[in-house]
Amino acid sequence: MFDGYDSCSEDTSSSSSSDESEEEVAPLPSSLPIIKNNGQVYTYPDGKSGMATCEMCGMVGVRDAFYSKTKRFCSVSCSRSYSSNSKKASILARLQVAGKPPTKKAKVLQKQPLVAKLAAYAQYQATLQNQAKTKAAAVPVEGFSWGNYINSNSFTAAPVTCFKHAPMGTCWGDIAEGVRVEVPNTDCSLPTKVFWIAGIVKLAGYNALLRYEGFENDSSLDFWCNICGSDIHPVGWCATSGKPLVPPRTIQHKYTNWKAFLVKRLTGAKTLPPDFSQKVSESMQYPFKTSMRVEVVDKTHLCRTRVAVVDSVVGGRLRLVYEESEDKTDDFWCHMYSPLIHHIGWSRSIGHRFKRSDLTKKQDGHFDAPPHLFMKVKEVDAAGEWFKEGMKLEAIDPLNLSAICVATIRKVLADGYLMIGIDGSEAADGSDWFCYHATSPSIFPVGFCEINMIELTPPRGYPKLPFKWFDYLRETDSIAAPVKLFNKEVPNHGFHVGMKLEAVDLMEPRLVCVATVTRIIHRLLRIHFDGWEDEYDQWVDCESPDLYPVGWCQLTGYQLQPPAPQSSRDSQSSSSKQKKKAKSQQYKGHKKMTSLQLKEELLDGEEYSFLQGTSDQESNGSASYYIKQEP
Repeated sequence: MFDGYDSCSEDTSSSSSSDESEEEVAPLPSSLPIIKNNGQVYTYPDGKSGMATCEMCGMVGVRDAFYSKTKRFCSVSCSRSYSSNSKKASILARLQVAGKPPTKKAKVLQKQPLVAKLAAYAQYQATLQNQAKTKAAAVPVEGFSWGNYINSNSFTAAPVTCFKHAPMGTCWGDIAEGVRVEVPNTDCSLPTKVFWIAGIVKLAGYNALLRYEGFENDSSLDFWCNICGSDIHPVGWCATSGKPLVPPRTIQHKYTNWKAFLVKRLTGAKTLPPDFSQKVSESMQYPFKTSMRVEVVDKTHLCRTRVAVVDSVVGGRLRLVYEESEDKTDDFWCHMYSPLIHHIGWSRSIGHRFKRSDLTKKQDGHFDAPPHLFMKVKEVDAAGEWFKEGMKLEAIDPLNLSAICVATIRKVLADGYLMIGIDGSEAADGSDWFCYHATSPSIFPVGFCEINMIELTPPRGYPKLPFKWFDYLRETDSIAAPVKLFNKEVPNHGFHVGMKLEAVDLMEPRLVCVATVTRIIHRLLRIHFDGWEDEYDQWVDCESPDLYPVGWCQLTGYQLQPPAPQSSRDSQSSSSKQKKKAKSQQYKGHKKMTSLQLKEELLDGEEYSFLQGTSDQESNGSASYYIKQEP
């Protein structure tokens, strides 16, 4: 991986038409820290030589990196230009001695070196100003910085490999602590952009805490950056790209032979794959395009879908504008892999409710999104024993994602889709029914919450508390949906309690917020939004496309919502919080503190034994929730 540095020579030479530049450049002292790339030499002063200013262009730099023995010029071209101008000035002087007045052209030639210097100096000042503006623009919005947030609290972040739908989620590879990269050297007084090698000290999603080589245990200049950023390169990139490697100013005198130091440090070390930036670019190419038409859930009537048009695509997230919205303000945000969007004609094919558009024909430029772009659901066999209308189950309430409620199957659609209603709070016309697939991780068999010590929300107005499923089934003359029909697959997702991530607030899906995993039940994650009360938490599947690694917003250009400050929490406590929690405050039953023993219930004529979920700290994917008890 160090290939490219060995080809650098130990001395360099240049030639020009001037007397100064025609002389061979003397070898640089071996005591100076030198890193060479493609014939260019950059070094720091040894305390004697100092800095120099090019007599032609005014560029300021290290004296030992300048050309000619007298170190008067920063490049061969400046040396040649100066020589040419000197000859013109000499001719002009001879003309003046002869008594002839200088021509207008001669006057211009006489002034040219000074003009060039002033122009170069102005350009140098502009460069410094642009660098200052760039640093100012890098300050996170509202002062939030993931790096500072993680460092100050010793947080850990979920690794990128937990998010298969995110950029690089399936090809992250062996990027870990200790990997070396080439990054811009910000501890440098040179006006040009130079680089140095740094190692990853800590990873937090896409973000990495880097430390320049040579600092050893000194963390004073450690810095955070997005590892997928355009300024992060594998070791060897500078050599192949002709970019200079310059050791940081703070440690310039620490070693006398920087090349030998790098060879020793980098031999056997790991770096990014050579095609890493290409993979990042490819993973951020999204098949959905603006003006594509899709079917998406109607946010005002969950029981039906509507036609919407893709207005913008950011990091795989789609801003969909309902087709009938004339001012384009009636929109809905979701990921392109969301189960809430489908191809045109999907509703009719499975028997789902659909709101027909008042538009008689497609608007100009709009076209249907190809069906193959949408996330495929697992095929199911509904020919044998299957879900039936009236069966009871437990389901995440889509209108209050912090609650898992007593629910009923209201209608069985084609291709394994079910219409679900929340017991005790359904609208008379069924407008709040919602569609889940039979393999959805958001529906559970009867008893799931009790076994896993999750608070189950009973039906509205149910008088017998604490709620007991056995009594409720008997009172409503209902049966529980068979356990074997539910999705029991639990992937090895890699999440752990306490991990940080960026998560969509599904109650306001345009917002992506700083969040934490607070509970893990098999594949079910409890997501807490940092700075907000627990009642805003949401139950989300481990493979949800609405979860992202730390640094996703920065990488894609999406706005990240920082943790809510105390003032915001106080103001919300007396208004929106009460509105949002009103339903759960009325209908939640008492929290059940059942033992961890296996329980048996006689449900629908069959006896089942539920497997207790593993502890939150250890549950990162294992066996299924429950197994049928052998007779």
